[in-house]
Amino acid sequence: MRAPAGPEAEPEDGADRTPLLGESQPGTVPTCCSARYNLALLAFFGFFMLYALRVNLSVALVDMVESNTSLAKNTTSKVCPEHSSALNIPRNTTGKKYSWDADTQGWILGSFFYGYIITQIPGGYFARKIGGKLLLGFGILGTAVFTLFTPLAADLGVGYLIAVRALEGLGEGVTFPAMHAMWSSWAPPLERSKLLSISYAGAQLGTVVSLPLSGLICYYVDWVYVFYIFGALGVFWFLFWIWLVSDTPETHRRISPIEREYILSSLKDQLSTQKSVPWEPMLKSFPLWAIVVAHFSYNWTFYTLLTLLPTYMKEILRFDAQENGFLSALPYFGCWLCIIMSGQIADYLREKQNLSTVCVRKTFTLIGMIGPAVFLVAAGFIGCDYTLAVAFLTISTSLGGFCTSGFGINHLDIAPSYAGILLGITNSFATIPGMVGPVIAKSLTHHNTVGEWQTVFYIAASINLFGAIFFALFGSGEVQDWALNGRHLHRN
Repeated sequence: MRAPAGPEAEPEDGADRTPLLGESQPGTVPTCCSARYNLALLAFFGFFMLYALRVNLSVALVDMVESNTSLAKNTTSKVCPEHSSALNIPRNTTGKKYSWDADTQGWILGSFFYGYIITQIPGGYFARKIGGKLLLGFGILGTAVFTLFTPLAADLGVGYLIAVRALEGLGEGVTFPAMHAMWSSWAPPLERSKLLSISYAGAQLGTVVSLPLSGLICYYVDWVYVFYIFGALGVFWFLFWIWLVSDTPETHRRISPIEREYILSSLKDQLSTQKSVPWEPMLKSFPLWAIVVAHFSYNWTFYTLLTLLPTYMKEILRFDAQENGFLSALPYFGCWLCIIMSGQIADYLREKQNLSTVCVRKTFTLIGMIGPAVFLVAAGFIGCDYTLAVAFLTISTSLGGFCTSGFGINHLDIAPSYAGILLGITNSFATIPGMVGPVIAKSLTHHNTVGEWQTVFYIAASINLFGAIFFALFGSGEVQDWALNGRHLHRN
């Protein structure tokens, strides 16, 4: 039951502290062309660029490395027969090659995350203090600029390339906490799943477009243009972001008065007014650590596949570079669809079916973590069956999209005032898999045998399963007391 309406009403113990959308008269509030959905759309393209800039190296690296470099450590498996497309179009061979063995490649792929982890918590803290608009904008701009310098860094030496990738990580590290901080001021509680799933789905579509497009550029032109094209597009996006976006509804120049009042009234009793951050009760909060464990576990699988799927496609399944880019992107297209779909379903279940927030978050997290674990393990047992391999990896990654409407936005449920800081904390832990996952996977697959890749998949699936169980036990869907500065007010 919910507390009766009234400005001084308090919810019963254990009640969901989420205002009812239906009583805010959403019929009078515009959706199409509204300021909050325009923000979601611009954020969508921002995260599209973010992940395009992040993953293009995964494809380009396959073309940057000499095929027979350190053969004992960088072997192509002969278990599966060559599997190439029927079209036999001569490919470009002018791109410069480097003598980097498997371990060096692992460090190059992982170096991004050494910068990424540093700016997570500071990003969330400063986004709360000064707003997320500039942090997110300049974070993506910095990543784009350093991407333009990637070919030069590779020519100067592997150390320079690792340093540039780490600097890109520094820029990207502030983006997700900054976006969460902005949504804490922009997203009405029962529209959170929709708005956040739209904005963050751009990351998956960026992967979908970047992987095959990078493959085509490498195949027909030269791998250096992968970095020049995506870097220039990132600078172009920044100009639109700075021009059209505001940190809060109060400072937006084109928002309608009806929409502004709707957003502010829906968030009125969910935000804390205290200036200081309640670090001690925050770090002692079990719901926060439930998100930490789930986020870490999910990212182990996600980053392992994100950075190494093109290598698996080439070395085990033996697809050529052109097919490699398209097939490596297919799982993320499925994930993009699931993110968009799950956001709509999650808010429908909360608004129309009256399911509690915690029930929805836990259900979507379990689907998004146990499902991928099952199909990832299955992918290791199908040998050279190309169709099943691509199908299982696609299903595994696609189901992971449900986590966006699970633990992925749970920070805003338990502490909307500190969502950016919470995401900085959880994403700091969740970045560790990006740092060590590729290195461990590369060290386990020196000979590129099916058995070695099965071990990589087993580890990822086991970690995923543990994270799902932990979140199911300790996750929450209510605004925590420490996030409300002791206030229990709840206006229906």
